Amino acid sequence: MRWTQWIRGAGTAAATAALLGGAVAAPAAADGGGHAERGRLTDLVNPFIGTENEGNTYPGAAVPFGMVQFSPDTGHNTGYDYSETHIRGFSTVHISGVGCGLGGDLPVLPTTGGITSTDNATYAAEFSHDDEKASPGAYEVGLKTGIKAELSATERTGVQRYTFPATDKANVLINAGQSLHKTVKTDVEILDDRTVRTAITGSGFCQDTKPYTVYTITRFDRPFTTSGTWKGDAVTEGSKASSAAAERNGAFVRFDTSKDRTVEATTAISYVDAKGAALNLRAEGGRSYDRVARAAQAAWEDRLDDVQAKGGSQTLRRTFYSSLYRSFLAPNIGSDVDGRYTGWDQKTHRAEGFTYYQNWSLWDTYRTQAQLLSLLAPHESRDMAISVLKIDEDSGWLPKWGYGTVETNIMTGDPVTPFLTNAYQQGLLKGYEEQAYRALKKNADGVPPAASAPVGREANKEYLADGFAPYIKGRAHVKPGDSDYDHGASATLEYALSDAMLGQMAKELGHEDDAARYAARAQNYRKIFDSSTGFFRARDANGAFTGPADPAKSEGFHEGTSWQYQWLVPQDLPGMVSLIGGTEAANERLDSFFAYEQLLRDPAKTAREVWVNGPYDYYNADKYNPQNEPDLIAPYTYLSTGQPWKTTDVVHAALTLFTDTPTGMTGNDDLGTMSAWNVLSSIGIFPVQPGTDTWSLSTPVFERVDLALDRRYYPKGKLTVRAPGTSESARYIQSARTDGTAYGKTYLTTEDIRGTRDLFFEVGTTPSEWGTSADAAPPALK
Repeated sequence: MRWTQWIRGAGTAAATAALLGGAVAAPAAADGGGHAERGRLTDLVNPFIGTENEGNTYPGAAVPFGMVQFSPDTGHNTGYDYSETHIRGFSTVHISGVGCGLGGDLPVLPTTGGITSTDNATYAAEFSHDDEKASPGAYEVGLKTGIKAELSATERTGVQRYTFPATDKANVLINAGQSLHKTVKTDVEILDDRTVRTAITGSGFCQDTKPYTVYTITRFDRPFTTSGTWKGDAVTEGSKASSAAAERNGAFVRFDTSKDRTVEATTAISYVDAKGAALNLRAEGGRSYDRVARAAQAAWEDRLDDVQAKGGSQTLRRTFYSSLYRSFLAPNIGSDVDGRYTGWDQKTHRAEGFTYYQNWSLWDTYRTQAQLLSLLAPHESRDMAISVLKIDEDSGWLPKWGYGTVETNIMTGDPVTPFLTNAYQQGLLKGYEEQAYRALKKNADGVPPAASAPVGREANKEYLADGFAPYIKGRAHVKPGDSDYDHGASATLEYALSDAMLGQMAKELGHEDDAARYAARAQNYRKIFDSSTGFFRARDANGAFTGPADPAKSEGFHEGTSWQYQWLVPQDLPGMVSLIGGTEAANERLDSFFAYEQLLRDPAKTAREVWVNGPYDYYNADKYNPQNEPDLIAPYTYLSTGQPWKTTDVVHAALTLFTDTPTGMTGNDDLGTMSAWNVLSSIGIFPVQPGTDTWSLSTPVFERVDLALDRRYYPKGKLTVRAPGTSESARYIQSARTDGTAYGKTYLTTEDIRGTRDLFFEVGTTPSEWGTSADAAPPALK
């Protein structure tokens, strides 16, 4: 076992200290163009990818799955926008690729001179990208005020170093009242001449949610000469405490940098209480910026080197490893070093034998990122799945879109079911199978009561009675967040998908009656199929089809149209193909959907000018939308219609949308969902039936990828995927072999992966008969 593997699994203060004190090479920061030194995979990562054109990523410092993401905020509602020119502060919490503001807690900013404003939009510092660098675990920027700021992180702390000009008025502004989310209440305390403590209660993510509190403590490496607080516009030098509701509130500390120009500080956070923040600081603080930055870079190097990709251009490699990096940013540790965490009942609990995680963008991540983590980080994935079960145990219901300690109810359907059934199918729920099944059954067969925060399967009463969730236009929301009634058609498809996955789990656990019932419900996708149009359509409360008959202008689908949702039947693609008239008709429709003839002539242009319309342009379209979740698995439908080479054509065209520049993502990353799609599709193994153990195959973009796998879950400890000579032209699979044996199917199971060391593809310049036999396609669930 490598020492880094021990640290990864231990999750203790001792392990953290060992990592932070390790003798490792200093990080070489990649600039906004992704420049890299030779030798380290971290040098290939460009954290600025996705920071422009609403990718909503952040360039700041974090360690894998860390509680803290220490990053600059420029005024964009989700944090950082590459096109903006002023930094309002460096705050401790960010979520990669979300579409609404949350986090941004405690923005701090170094300044000089008097305190003339308490509004960070006014005192924001101008900067240039020429003076800005970022790499995994480190960020630095030279502000036009003459101050250099450097950021790094441990799991639960953010470390900052400021280099000031020579002055007796070098300030650090600690702003408790201006987060990215809605601030409800803040408290600031200056404990001594080195230490500031805050409590920040906030709410909101797209809509108001139940409030939650983040506790912080910041310890400086030397005493400040003076300090004070502010509330609203009033600044009070010498004040030691300030409390406020939804108004500006903060503290300033001042240093004399006439001789010693450098100031360092460590900020620890906790979602439990002030004691938790202090414990986290004691366990992970007290180390210099340089040591923390080296350790953070080492942690990322250890993560990335589990995937060794060979071949491909430097641009392709930078794009790939940057996506791999973003795939490990979330979910995030939610428990303190003593194991305590705040549950969704807002009570304090203790994680025994596992690390508690939070931040669950399940509508997004159940399709790609959950599977990638189950492959490359199964130990953490197990703890993540257990954490989701603890949410049910603590609050009574499973989550839908959870942030921190609260449910937001953003997005629709039933995404927690395929998330947990995936964990079960990957062998990550040993000892928890029946507990998980009971929680999923309750979720699938009921609706949370009015007094609870989650909406769950909000339209389940009608779905269970009639086989579909009705689309009720203009219905008042009973709880904050999204409503399944606003998106009845897509909710029906998502419920049916989840029923299929739960039915498979029930069958394997011996719950035969339940298995039959869920399998029957998995066919409910048929209830919203309109044979007069040949597409899915929403039904109203009376059962009548409603909304425009034109599938490109359909209503009742969440962030998409009927065109984009038509293939979201991974449990029964043969049945869906039969509904629309058979294989030939399905292939004609797929070709139209992907603009296939145009794609063959110019894949990149088709992807950018035919498929993609804008970051949030989800509707009024009859083409594939690779920037959003509903049809992420659609390119793999060709595997079920006898034309697997077209899957490669479409996937490789979509991969051109990922580049190594700030505009290198076409839409929100959604906590690594799109990045994981890029990683898996580049390797050639993709979870085509989310919530099962089925992985589809397509042509890799690299000649060789070596995956180091955890032997506790994958006994062989390795999987090598080879495709010698793969290129833009030589992209068609001619044959495949597993450990030297001919393989004609277009999918593998997780058990196959556990038993295989070498997956080999012979590629050529023209399509072949490989994967076209009657039994080659991923099977429908029974």
